[in-house]
Amino acid sequence: MVTEFAHALIRWQKSDGRHDLPWQQPGRADAYRVWLSEIMLQQTQVATVIPYYARFLARFPDLAGLAAAPAEDVMALWSGLGYYARARNLQRAAQVVVAKHGGRFPQRIEDIQPLPGIGRSTAAAIAVFAFGARAAILDGNVRRVLARAFGIEGFPGEKAVEARLWALAESLLPQRELVAYTQGLMDLGATLCTRSRPRCGDCPVAAQCMARRQDRVAELPTPRAKRAVPQRAVTLLVLRHRGRVLLEQRPPKGIWGGLLSLPELPPGKFPRRCVGAVQLPVVRHAFTHFRLDITPLVCKVSRWDTAKDGVWLSLRKLDTAPLPAPIRRILEKLADG
Repeated sequence: MVTEFAHALIRWQKSDGRHDLPWQQPGRADAYRVWLSEIMLQQTQVATVIPYYARFLARFPDLAGLAAAPAEDVMALWSGLGYYARARNLQRAAQVVVAKHGGRFPQRIEDIQPLPGIGRSTAAAIAVFAFGARAAILDGNVRRVLARAFGIEGFPGEKAVEARLWALAESLLPQRELVAYTQGLMDLGATLCTRSRPRCGDCPVAAQCMARRQDRVAELPTPRAKRAVPQRAVTLLVLRHRGRVLLEQRPPKGIWGGLLSLPELPPGKFPRRCVGAVQLPVVRHAFTHFRLDITPLVCKVSRWDTAKDGVWLSLRKLDTAPLPAPIRRILEKLADG
């Protein structure tokens, strides 16, 4: 079954898989582009990534340019893509490659994986696509494919289940055509073996799939045990002065690290110099581990003692500012109004 699984997947990928993604190139792909795409695709769908990938490459066409760029430029181009630690780690990794590897992206997995923001699966994907290595990947899509095809019980995030999936992924590796096989796994999970409404009738390994045989496709992989999602609330000040708003840079760590955001109003406080304060509708934003209710409070000010990390930004220049997605939505509505 192991050999049949790999061969069926390779054949399907060549005939029906994805071949026109912007980071796919004939022959061996460029390591910088592969790495950039793999980081952007972490917990983010392809359709969302493509325009960000194009803009990022236009501004930073090579690793050296990314390493030397101002951090705020990197964050501005990442704004709206979410999981902002990825952008910070991306630039840190570029700087490490310049400092320790002479600006050439390392080829060995043991040299790739220690780079900031790169884990075992991402390192393997880069090594396969850029350097033709024989290595197993295990991202979210692949976990789902393997759990269904081979009937793996248990939540994939549990260490024992994850170890079993890694062992299975390594045992399935073919001796040749690793690029087609690895891309096939990704394509299968992204296009057919999806979380909801999988297209089992089109699947190249449907005849071997244990979940399908046992009518358990909807049950596998085993979901995480449900738990209450914490709710948080915050009031943010939208201080306006002559067509500009006051923004403050977030701390490097934590939510929206390093981005510009609206000043936070402490509970029970009210800014004394606010004129005609207007409360806008609550904006709800979901993070990975909690939900945040944002109450924007708009007021005009004649002057304001700007904090050392504060900046007055014109509402006409929102496009180039490194803003979190919910803050951008609030300010864009304000600019349109």
